[in-house]
Amino acid sequence: MKETFLHLANAFFYVFHTVLILFNLFGWGHPKTRKLNLISLLTTFGSWGVLGFWKGWGYCFLTEWHYGILQRLGEHGMPSSYIAFLVQKITGWLPGTGLVNSLTLGLALLALLCSVWVNLRFRK
Repeated sequence: MKETFLHLANAFFYVFHTVLILFNLFGWGHPKTRKLNLISLLTTFGSWGVLGFWKGWGYCFLTEWHYGILQRLGEHGMPSSYIAFLVQKITGWLPGTGLVNSLTLGLALLALLCSVWVNLRFRK
């Protein structure tokens, strides 16, 4: 039963975390999701920076939770970046830490700028 729960939690995190990443990047594009997208991006940056002050820059509690489940399922040696982890799982290629961190931060900042812009421009 415990292993079944771990497999279900693992599947949940793969889907939820991946959808959240995509939502953070593109959720500003639809009028009905703009405010939620801005909140989600600010929460993400808060985790990376505020919690990261104590846990290390770029800290993500979802990654920590998912990695804990994966470790209990026997997976080890995962990269510190969840993005790098996904790229490796999907393609078999583990990109360099600098590349992943630069692209992750750059695209997240671009998404935040877009989200702020559309939320200010189209507010009611």
